[in-house]
Amino acid sequence: MDWFVPAFIRMCLIWFVAGITLGMGMVLYPPLAVYRTAHFHLNLLGFVVQMIYGVALHVIPRFFGQPLVHRRFAEVQFWSAQAGVVLLVAGFALRVPAWWGAEPALWVGALLSALAAYLFVANIWATMNASPLRAVRSRGGRPLPLQPQPQAD
Repeated sequence: MDWFVPAFIRMCLIWFVAGITLGMGMVLYPPLAVYRTAHFHLNLLGFVVQMIYGVALHVIPRFFGQPLVHRRFAEVQFWSAQAGVVLLVAGFALRVPAWWGAEPALWVGALLSALAAYLFVANIWATMNASPLRAVRSRGGRPLPLQPQPQAD
């Protein structure tokens, strides 16, 4: 198993704990609700999306009988996703007291999170396209050709 699969799963659990902890803090001390956007991004981009990344990067290649085409994409995706969550959450938290670093952190965090998502889509798409199982079976049980075949007259 590639190192980034369990790394995504471990990080999603860490982000989940951070998001739940902030959520509990907001319940117990309502003025913390000003950080709800940070809470939302911890749970969505930190937990949900990274769980999807980790599971999909492990399962999709097995479904299609094809190793990941761009292993390096997944490695860059992992680090981009982590930095993206950190910067987005920090940016949303710094926005509350209107600190100068909030907007740059949000911009860079958003760009890194988007980069991670684009790398994920490109990698999964390329892996599915490279699969020998790509041919869809016809009603007769024969695989359909991957390339259009000329018609015989």
